[in-house]
Amino acid sequence: MRLVIYAGSFDPITYGHVDVAERAARLFDRVVVAVARNDGKHPLFTIEERVELVRQAIAHIPNAEVDTFTGLLADYVKRRGARAVVRGLRAVSDFEFEFQLALMNRKLNESFETIFMMPNESYTFLSSRLVKEIAALGGDVRAFVPPVVRRALARKLKEGSRRTNP
Repeated sequence: MRLVIYAGSFDPITYGHVDVAERAARLFDRVVVAVARNDGKHPLFTIEERVELVRQAIAHIPNAEVDTFTGLLADYVKRRGARAVVRGLRAVSDFEFEFQLALMNRKLNESFETIFMMPNESYTFLSSRLVKEIAALGGDVRAFVPPVVRRALARKLKEGSRRTNP
């Protein structure tokens, strides 16, 4: 079985992420969307919330599953027995970081390849950070995230404003 890992923080998952997962699912027998536990990034959503949002966002992809991991991606890939990792590239600006990451992962574990995939051009400008910022400022994020994510963002931002504005 050809297994690929699509790892990220997915805070939150966007239509760009979903598009890359769909593309990977057409090329591989199984896609694991691996949500990274990285508390150093101070995510808006908890790991459990992100897993559930990803699960719902990719439910239509029959050969995809959701998992979490902590630590090095290279170690996780080895534990899962995957032969490849998919990384999304939106623009040339992503390439330098992703290239360095791919080379470091190769140094840590030569048993898998990194495959760069571009999302549909309509998502090349999209990032989780921008979605969170737009939502926080009251903007409409319908074109950028699945409905379940839009509702979760509204709920999370409402909770946050209640804490800061008693």
